[in-house]
Amino acid sequence: MAYDRAITVFSPDGRLFQVEYAREAVKRGTTTVGLKFKNGVVLIVDKRIASRLMEPKSIEKIFQIDGHIGCATSGLVADARVLVDQARVTAQVNRITYDEDISVEMLVKKICDYKQNFTQYGGARPFGTALLIAGVDDQGIHLFETDPSGALVSYKAGAIGAGRTVVMDFFEEKYEEDMEQDEAIVLGLLALKKATEEEKLNPKSVEIGIVCEGEDFRRLNDTEVETLVEKANSE
Repeated sequence: MAYDRAITVFSPDGRLFQVEYAREAVKRGTTTVGLKFKNGVVLIVDKRIASRLMEPKSIEKIFQIDGHIGCATSGLVADARVLVDQARVTAQVNRITYDEDISVEMLVKKICDYKQNFTQYGGARPFGTALLIAGVDDQGIHLFETDPSGALVSYKAGAIGAGRTVVMDFFEEKYEEDMEQDEAIVLGLLALKKATEEEKLNPKSVEIGIVCEGEDFRRLNDTEVETLVEKANSE
């Protein structure tokens, strides 16, 4: 059973169990969705507030990496913070070295290379988190999903976390290209509501980040989130 505990040992059927266990940690995480729209990308996260005693603002699931890039996480948030710090350093090193913003795809590949290292060498476990990385650069509008193995896939609309299957089925049916910004956000909120099986979404448990062409990545404020959530709840 050594292959069940050691990250460097393949099982007889060619699997790395520790990586698969890390993926299970992601599946138990909060539902996170991302959608491309006409001129940008939106990330939406269910913060899963377990107690009324918790301060919702203390739970952070959406992070800004660079001016034009942001990400949302599902799984172990502590692991995600380490990856976000690594991504921020990578973006700044690129700016200092080449005097230009890093491309979204290059940043994602570098983060995935970093994650892959933790699946190949002993003495450390894989990261128990997946990231949805959104950004806009000279090559266009991007939405990438990364998983604990270091694999990456580009999506028009995607999801990670506990409700991934439900959300992806919903997007397969409802998603359309070139949607307007508010239309895309409401669709993402409806998918989140379907995945969490709640009658109505709580604005305090929803976090939304957005990046558009010619603008920096930003998180929507409480008033903007409340307006959009009310619109989704009324549909």
